[in-house]
Amino acid sequence: MRALVQRVGSASVSVAGEQVAAIGPGLLVLLGVTHDDGPEEVDRLADKVRALRVFADAVGRMNDALGDREVLCVSQFTLYGDARKGNRPSYVAAARPEHAEPLYERFCTRLGAARGRFGARMAIEVVCDGPVTVMLEL
Repeated sequence: MRALVQRVGSASVSVAGEQVAAIGPGLLVLLGVTHDDGPEEVDRLADKVRALRVFADAVGRMNDALGDREVLCVSQFTLYGDARKGNRPSYVAAARPEHAEPLYERFCTRLGAARGRFGARMAIEVVCDGPVTVMLEL
């Protein structure tokens, strides 16, 4: 399981021109699921995202966790793209939708995250809060 976690001032996701979710300050999480992932990995990664200390504390150091801030989670099978050979990524490591979707939903529920629409072509708008992007992998 992989997650690209970005600290944002705001973020939204639209499908076919219709906004389906939006958040204020918090985290945008792009979540990729592989064949071997299960509920234990989902729970560990969601807990790790919640505890990730990437927000400024009272003295301006990146030392605070998510707290009351919001999360927007978008499914992203392309996090498992492998372009080591050639120029066209292979996505064989990404889980099939019937395996990935329930795990994506569990992750979002555990974090109380707003979410994109699984499997849809989504447009994501992001206002970054500093250049803070972290890749997490289990």
